[in-house]
Amino acid sequence: MKKAKTAIFALIAVILIVLLVNPGWLPISKTTENAIRELELKHMLIQGSGKITAAHIATLVLCLCIVWLCYTIIKHILLAVGKKDDRSRTVTTLLIGVLKYAAVIAAVIWGFSILGVNTAAVLAGVGILGLILGFGAQSLIEDVITGIFIIFEGQYAIGDIIILDDFRGTVRSIGVRTTTIEDAGGNIKIVNNSDIRNLQNRSRQPSVALCDVGVAYETDLKALEAMLAEALPKMYEPNKALYLGPPRYLGVEELADSGVNLRFAVDVKESDVFAARRKLNRDIRVLFQEKGVDIPFPQVVVHRAQE
Repeated sequence: MKKAKTAIFALIAVILIVLLVNPGWLPISKTTENAIRELELKHMLIQGSGKITAAHIATLVLCLCIVWLCYTIIKHILLAVGKKDDRSRTVTTLLIGVLKYAAVIAAVIWGFSILGVNTAAVLAGVGILGLILGFGAQSLIEDVITGIFIIFEGQYAIGDIIILDDFRGTVRSIGVRTTTIEDAGGNIKIVNNSDIRNLQNRSRQPSVALCDVGVAYETDLKALEAMLAEALPKMYEPNKALYLGPPRYLGVEELADSGVNLRFAVDVKESDVFAARRKLNRDIRVLFQEKGVDIPFPQVVVHRAQE
């Protein structure tokens, strides 16, 4: 639907450009047609002469269409290039954000020039105003600069899973000012780039799903460990889509009150860490059940005092 709308708007823009470049096709007076031709041929970056006429309005529409069409074409080229990998998508998102601001600024300046405004004076005034506002918009400037450093230092990219404060989610977009993160529940967090500090990028290295299982103190650990050395590698084949390798037995994690806690681990993608943990818990439980290994319940020993 979105592509269809873009195509329709692009078609309308092309039609307007063709009509305005050929004003003789329009139902307008000869005077207006000649004025449009003169403005287009002589200026196309028109300075005007004070009075706004139908020719100025028509040429303004033409120029706005040209800006919009150029923006749309460049945007789609960038989107096509950005499909290669996460790094390309990240840089493309930032460039599209910058392109959007540049298109708006270009359209405004060009439009003012067509309507007869002295753009040189406007730009000088904007420069002074920007200097004044800069002191009151330091956070905005900091957001933009931080966003640029995030992109070029490669701290994270679109599609990476990061932990920021207590929020764990996937980076959905990196803009000029903000970064958008989505957690597993679909909740969206939008953070100013300058506020992103002390984050964890969990997508650069394989993650580890852990499983702790208790066995009774009466269990023969040596026999159990020999059984695990044979059984764990067999868990990899049916779970290759989830596990990056065979599960590993790491040893005794804790001598707990009711039993001996054993730790197991398996390498996975960060996006699969919770699903892999649940699967590993199930596989170990099924294995212990098949091999007759007891998983103890919490036990309480009560001493009765003699009367």
